[in-house]
Amino acid sequence: MPRIDLNDIAAFLAVARERSFTRAAARLGVSQSALSQTVRGLETRLGVRLLTRTTRSVAPTEAGERLLRTAEPRLSEIEVELAALTELRDRPSGTIRITAHDHAMRTVLWPSLAGLLARYPDIKVEIAIDPGLTDIVAQRFDAGIRSGELVAEDMVAIRIGPDMRSAVVGAPSYFAGHGKPKTPQDLTRHSCINLRLPTHGGLYAWEFERGSRALRVRVEGQLIFNQSAPMLDAALAGLGLAYLPEDSVQVHLAAGRLIRVLADWCPPYPGYHLYYPSRRQPTLAFTLLVEALRYRG
Repeated sequence: MPRIDLNDIAAFLAVARERSFTRAAARLGVSQSALSQTVRGLETRLGVRLLTRTTRSVAPTEAGERLLRTAEPRLSEIEVELAALTELRDRPSGTIRITAHDHAMRTVLWPSLAGLLARYPDIKVEIAIDPGLTDIVAQRFDAGIRSGELVAEDMVAIRIGPDMRSAVVGAPSYFAGHGKPKTPQDLTRHSCINLRLPTHGGLYAWEFERGSRALRVRVEGQLIFNQSAPMLDAALAGLGLAYLPEDSVQVHLAAGRLIRVLADWCPPYPGYHLYYPSRRQPTLAFTLLVEALRYRG
């Protein structure tokens, strides 16, 4: 049996209900001749006459009445389901997987995400806390969050935070016993709290820049972490110097719990960006997430 277009069925049902090609054509917004041709084509493909036509009226045949009884409720069900799908389109839903490190999650992702989830209860977000440069394509993440200078050129990058600075800090009790470094090279004689980044090939080398000079210093110490939060706790406890985002230590600097050194070697750098593959087809939920996170200065 040849494949039947549902639009042809709908055209027949309109004529059968109205008992008139003229009224049905007006209802469907098509010409009477086009509607008549559609119904004739349906009859030809089915091999049975569905309508009896006279100069004054149109009426379903026995086969037409049967099709009217069976097809009309089913087509109505399909229309209801399609309307429900449209509602789903207009009601954002789905799961978004994001990778970010702990500082980005606390400072830029969570503040915007809390409001988004409250407004759209059908959106789900999975966050993987990872200090490394995760391959979001291979790991099937929808997006990642990293400093702008670390985003690959083939990715779409959306700025979601202001420029940042790093800070080398230590507790007063630490400096009382060890003195303060005057240059980045002096750090090699201090106990420093290290950060392990798998994608950097091991321990993170602290980065400094002043004028045209750029340095990367590999430091030593008793403690190694893979997230920044425990590094801050260790620095507050006087267990060594830590290299941390400036905004995460400001309250402790103001309170005197930490002291900053080498500030003139820590210039601003591009803030956090949300990045994702350029070939990605964003869902409505993902688009809303991007707009919620977008940095507007």
